[in-house]
Amino acid sequence: MELIDGKKIAAIIKQEIAGEVENMLVQGLKRPHLAAVLVGHDGGSETYVAAKVKACEECGFTSTLIRFEDDVTEQELLNTVDRLNRDNDVDGFIVQLPLPRHIDPQRVIEAIDHRKDVDGFHPVNVGRLSLGLPCFKSATPLGILTLLEKSGIETSGKHCVVLGRSNIVGKPVASMLMQKAQPGNCTVTVCHSATPNIKEITRQADIIIAALGSPGFVTEDMVKDGVVIIDVGTTRVPADTPRGWRLRGDVDFEHVAPHCSHITPVPGGVGPMTIVSLMKNTLLAAQHSIY
Repeated sequence: MELIDGKKIAAIIKQEIAGEVENMLVQGLKRPHLAAVLVGHDGGSETYVAAKVKACEECGFTSTLIRFEDDVTEQELLNTVDRLNRDNDVDGFIVQLPLPRHIDPQRVIEAIDHRKDVDGFHPVNVGRLSLGLPCFKSATPLGILTLLEKSGIETSGKHCVVLGRSNIVGKPVASMLMQKAQPGNCTVTVCHSATPNIKEITRQADIIIAALGSPGFVTEDMVKDGVVIIDVGTTRVPADTPRGWRLRGDVDFEHVAPHCSHITPVPGGVGPMTIVSLMKNTLLAAQHSIY
């Protein structure tokens, strides 16, 4: 069993990005600029945005954090999106999800200029992704494919089972893995809460992408020997730690890992790759490489 070290791979990629930024500066170009909009004080969002700001520093980017309280109106948020769309110094920006219930996240996403949508959530980018056209790819799926590529895992002709059908992970990663590309060219099965025979399907899988948000869902009897598992789950569960919680993935790591050829840990697997993928998209936006 080989552990896929997302932190190590992400660190290497950030060094590569920083090198590209230095080359841009030598050519007289400006630093890439990523802005993030954070609403409220959700613990997970706070941690994630802080990690993004730190990654910007490591990559040599300029970063801007715009904060609002939970009671911000939808129109105020849309006005901020409009301002960022028109700010020529901002190459890309994100509006951190989840948003308070009184704000329609889809309306906010669709208001973002797709040329600055470095999260890859805008319908234009989602549509281009499904067609295999150049676009900003959703950060977590892009990070997953990068992990597979950097770990030397063969995907062509393999059966990949995706657990979960979210717009953020499940759907886009399934679309990317079925593309005629490397990594990709998989036979893809997507399972979800209404799939009646998940265990039978997962036992056929060469690669499992677990993105259900259900701690310990994938158990030992659901996998075959030699399977590759990418665990996207990051659920906070109570634990005897100073914080009172720890992150747990969607895979019962202790019992499943011995059956795997490769597996990602939680934390330290997909999470760092999601952030570095956002940096890659911001670099592409600054270089005007997509549109």
